[in-house]
This record gives sequence, C-alpha cells and structure tokens, in this order.
Amino acid sequence: MAPYAERAAAHSGGALNLSIGSPVDPSPVSVREALAAATDAHAYPATAGTPRLREAIAEWYLRRRGVTVAPSAVLPTVGSKELVALLPFLLGLGAGEAVAFPRIAYPSYAMGAALVGADAVAADDPAEWPEHTRLVWLNSPSNPDGRVLSIEALRAAVVRARELGAVIVGDECYAEFGWDAPWTHEPIPSLLDPRVVGDDHRGVLAIYSLSKQSNLAGYRAAFLAGDQQLVDQLLTVRKHAGLMLPAPVQAAMVAALGDETHVDTQRELYRARRAVLRPALEAAGYAVEGSEAGLYLWATRGLDAWQSVAEFAELGIIVGPGPFYGDHSPHHVRLALTASDADIAEAARRIAAGR
Repeated sequence: MAPYAERAAAHSGGALNLSIGSPVDPSPVSVREALAAATDAHAYPATAGTPRLREAIAEWYLRRRGVTVAPSAVLPTVGSKELVALLPFLLGLGAGEAVAFPRIAYPSYAMGAALVGADAVAADDPAEWPEHTRLVWLNSPSNPDGRVLSIEALRAAVVRARELGAVIVGDECYAEFGWDAPWTHEPIPSLLDPRVVGDDHRGVLAIYSLSKQSNLAGYRAAFLAGDQQLVDQLLTVRKHAGLMLPAPVQAAMVAALGDETHVDTQRELYRARRAVLRPALEAAGYAVEGSEAGLYLWATRGLDAWQSVAEFAELGIIVGPGPFYGDHSPHHVRLALTASDADIAEAARRIAAGR
C-alpha cells in the first residue's frame, strides 16, 4: 500500500485514510473517569477478571444479545485480535488439524492457523469444512463485507461443527451496528442465541470487543463467553501465558458495559457518515455489496481491486484492497466509516467531483 499512500498524500488537499477501522471519536467520559479512579493498581489483576466485570459481561449478554450465560462462563481478553490469533494455540491445535473461516475475512483467522502449523480453510459452506477441522470461525456482522448470518445459517454451522468435533466461535464485535432491514430494528443474532443453540453452549463460544461500540480500541478491552468447560480450559492456559487485562481497564469495561447511551450516540454518528459516503460511491458507479451492518462499505466497479485503489489514491483517498481479505475478493475495496464527519464529507465531495 505504500505507493498508494504516497500518491494520496500528494493530493493538494492531503490524504484521507479510509482504509483502517480505527475509531476517531472520543472515549466516553464515564469510562475515562472509571479508568482514572482505578489507577492505584498495585496488585496483579485476575486473568479471569474481577467478579464485578464478569457479572457485567453476563448482564450485558442477557440485555443486549438475548443470551443467558453464567458469570463463570465469560472471560475478558486483551482486545479481540490477540484472541483470534492465539485461539488455535490456546486450544492446543497443531499440524494435521484445520481452522475454517469465511472466504472473505479478516486475515487474523488464517494467521492463527499459521502460528500453530494448522491448515487454513476458507469456506462459507459448512459442508466444505474438512473432516480434520477442529476450529471454526464465523464473523457476523462480517469484516470487511458487512454481511449478517441468519439464525438458520448459524444453526447449520453449529450442527456441522459438532459433527466434526470442532469448537465454533462467533466473532461478533460489530453487532451493535445494523443498518439495513431487518437489522434496523432487530438485534443481530449471536451464535449463543437460544434460537441457535437452545441452552446448550457445548463447543460454542462468542467473542465481542468494546473497541468499536465504545471507542475503546486503545484500551484493548474485549471478552468471550459460552461453553463453561472451554472457558475453564482457556482460563488455565491464559493464566500460565500471562494474558491478563490491566485492572484499570477492567474497571473501565464495567462502566462501558453499563452505559448504553454512548453506544446509541455512536451508532447515529456512523449512520450519518454512511448516509453521506454510500450515495457518493453509488453515483460514481460503485456497487456497495453486503454492508448491511458493521463499519465498512464493501464496494466494486468490477475492476481489479488495485486499479480502484489507485484511482482512489489519485483523489487523495486511501482505501483497503479486497485481496487483503483473501483470494475471493479481487474486485472489491473497503472504505471505513471510522473517520471524522469532515473527512467523510470531503471524501464524498472528492468522489463526486472525480478530483
């Protein structure tokens, strides 16, 4: 991407970076205050999280995701990316076993397989997951293409994973940002939803991050929930690996999970930015595909992705090339909504003007 970034930087108005989904809006004041109040952190934090944090996570799952989970069956993590990359290791996977993940996907799923010498299998159809699959990743809403998996699709995935004896994990960190019907008014379903698994969480985990909904990317605040036996196993390994969340961050997470007002406010900010950028892309001949939820627009004009990246760079706009998300998206680019109102408006203006 370096040559394209240089080309964008040479634009008379400067570069607008829509390639990375890093929040630019302020972290909630209540969360910052909770963090500051907990800075006398002289003792080692618990890998399992404080009792209050685990309760807050369980309460949030019931309130926001419709999922009943015991506080003992949740676990805070140092952001979600470390969990995605390290989960094959934490579960003891290795050579001769496979990790399955979506065809168009965040690259850390494949990296996690590579780190332990397992096979990386990009396949959306559960029937295509090979017999030696031991870990399955679902991503709904998806990064980069914003698709949402239905209850039926989630249920079929769980059935197949259990046939294989594989752990199945739902990566759900964009679940608060549904844009198109029916997700405008309906909660996006979790893999742990009782309509998917009933009350049987066997072999099933869900992970979530506060980076997007609460602008806490710099805090590295995330968590998982689900199968009690798996949570216990992961807790033991994480203790020995020293994977513990700092105590002030744990206190901040409690504040964030208990406050839905800031999430509603952030959702409307992204909705407004999407309403500015999407029409500009479509008027310029781009089809926005998927993108029914999440923080990205997945766009194509049917051209080679790198040609589109170059054309955007001429406008001073940096976008993410589809090939970064696997071999099955050679014609798409990803544009993030996580830029300021001013930058989104200027990007839309440049796209409309073609200069």
